[in-house]
Amino acid sequence: MIWAEARDADGRGVIGRGGDMPWHLPEDLAYFKRVTLGAPVIMGRRTWESLPERFRPLPGRRNLVVTRDPVYDAPGAGVVASLEDAVAELSGGGSGAAGAVVDGEAGDPSPEIAWVTGGGQLYRAAMPLADELSVTRIDLEVDGADTFAPEIGPEWELAEAGEPLVSKTGLGYRFERWVRR
Repeated sequence: MIWAEARDADGRGVIGRGGDMPWHLPEDLAYFKRVTLGAPVIMGRRTWESLPERFRPLPGRRNLVVTRDPVYDAPGAGVVASLEDAVAELSGGGSGAAGAVVDGEAGDPSPEIAWVTGGGQLYRAAMPLADELSVTRIDLEVDGADTFAPEIGPEWELAEAGEPLVSKTGLGYRFERWVRR
């Protein structure tokens, strides 16, 4: 799973406010692209809709959108009803209805890694299945947040803690990689 989070006044990990990320961190967007490129990405409908149209589907990645709406259309992406359906689709056990193309070719039917890219409900559902977390910690307190990152519990170990960096926008941040114990 991969996400960027700031904090609210209560110390909770904020990932969204009003359907958007309440910060602009170009370095994190570049990191996200570098980490996820070539691998399938699984996202909720609201995350899909929050992407600028010119970036839908995310290029160079098989995109799967999880939604309870059985007639939802996500051009260029596969649509599945649940996280379990997305996992089955990627492992070759799905119906094939969610098949989407990656730059003109079908993606690897059984990839070694797939990235869950949001939102909050999908992160919480995927947490028990995940082996690795890639988290960007942003030095920012956000008011009015409505979407939060899952808690990283004791079953996780910090494998890599990047150096504190400062964005060209002035925000402090650092990249972390967590692995399941």
